[in-house]
Amino acid sequence: MAYKTVNPYNNELVKTFPNATADEIETALSNGQALYKKWRDEPISDRSKILHRIAALLRENETELAKIATIDMGKLLSESIGEVELCAIIADYYADNGEEMLKPTPISSRNTGDAEILHQSTGVLMMVEPWNFPYYQIMRVFAPNFIVGNPMILKHASNTPASAQAFEKIVSEAGAPVGSLTNLFASYDQVSEIIADPRVQGVALTGSKRGGQSVAQTAGKYLKKNSMELGGSDAFVVLSDADVDQAVNLAWRVRMYNAGQVCTSAKRFIVADNLYDEFLEKLKNNFEKLVPGDPMDENTTIAPMNSKRAKEKLQKQIDTAVENGAKVYYGNQPIDLPGQFIQPTILTDIDKDNPEFYDELFGPVAQVFKVSSDQEAIDLANDSELGLGGIVVSKDAQHGHRVAEKIETGMVFVNSFLVSLPELPFGGVKGSGYGRELSQLGLNAFTNEKLVVTAQEPDWGNAAGGLAIF
Repeated sequence: MAYKTVNPYNNELVKTFPNATADEIETALSNGQALYKKWRDEPISDRSKILHRIAALLRENETELAKIATIDMGKLLSESIGEVELCAIIADYYADNGEEMLKPTPISSRNTGDAEILHQSTGVLMMVEPWNFPYYQIMRVFAPNFIVGNPMILKHASNTPASAQAFEKIVSEAGAPVGSLTNLFASYDQVSEIIADPRVQGVALTGSKRGGQSVAQTAGKYLKKNSMELGGSDAFVVLSDADVDQAVNLAWRVRMYNAGQVCTSAKRFIVADNLYDEFLEKLKNNFEKLVPGDPMDENTTIAPMNSKRAKEKLQKQIDTAVENGAKVYYGNQPIDLPGQFIQPTILTDIDKDNPEFYDELFGPVAQVFKVSSDQEAIDLANDSELGLGGIVVSKDAQHGHRVAEKIETGMVFVNSFLVSLPELPFGGVKGSGYGRELSQLGLNAFTNEKLVVTAQEPDWGNAAGGLAIF
């Protein structure tokens, strides 16, 4: 696997990075295991202070870090700056709240003695992260597990190596001990070897369904706890009572953010028939206004895709959809720029026989469907192999809530962007994976939920009437 930065705006090779060696992997595992044992005897408050320093350094170096991410994978500089700030917010959140959230949980029990659940660290974790949010994807796993006391090894995407190095450098400069986060330019075979190592106790992956299946299979073989966030083909449901202008104003922005390369961005727009034609026309009007160009330029409003490979894959999906009956309502024309640009595109008339009906179109493409009832909208939203997020738009928030309850995903937002904040759990169902990141759930994703029962006096009987186990 070749780790290299190729600027998606101008196709220039910026830098290549050497692959991880066997010695580097062993050092990472040894350092992580030693730190895990050391952290067990140290107060959480020590790590909270370091995590606050990480947040401060992220903000101090915000512009530099943002430029690195933009050159790595092409997103608008303003979006990269926002990503760095979100990482700082997540770090501060767990620094402020982690110790309280990890306090033992008492259990009311008929058993003799006091019962409680301790939330303890488990050991070294393997992180496998994607390119589309090169800092945030790391921070979602790093911040909670740093507070818990689980050292981490990172295998980042091969096209965002500079971002991985920059994040690791911030962690080190903040005073985190060696082994807290070790970035390795590892191959997938090496990742499998790391997961198999007895010093590794868990695996967190964000990526494709295929990648998740492969890593989860290895994790399962070695009985390693794992969490999987595997993308989505999220529905954006516009109910018949929605304000169409508000719906469109939300729709074009969620679809075009990060050039449409977001797991949780709306990809399938399911619109009530009384609003369908107006929605399409106004969505097209907004797409037409987008300006492709240098993502470092504040006048650019649509960035290139992250790589030549990604652009070619998406173009092939568009072509396949059209060849099988889909109609291009807008877009799908070449852009006269050297980078990996795809014109924002609107597809309609995609039926279930179309090979692209169930595919995730990861880029600036909107699929728009017409429905005649709430139930038809719900059924279409749920007719997906994936189930990550979704949005419902209605003038009546409770109407929207009732529909949202019936959509089979891990997250649904009514009349709002699908946002990520540290206090909100992140994750999906079905082919979108399992487990949750962020919030209290993410904090406990890789903890040992240990039961401890303490009786004041030895109790050799079974007064509670339960089963005594000897």
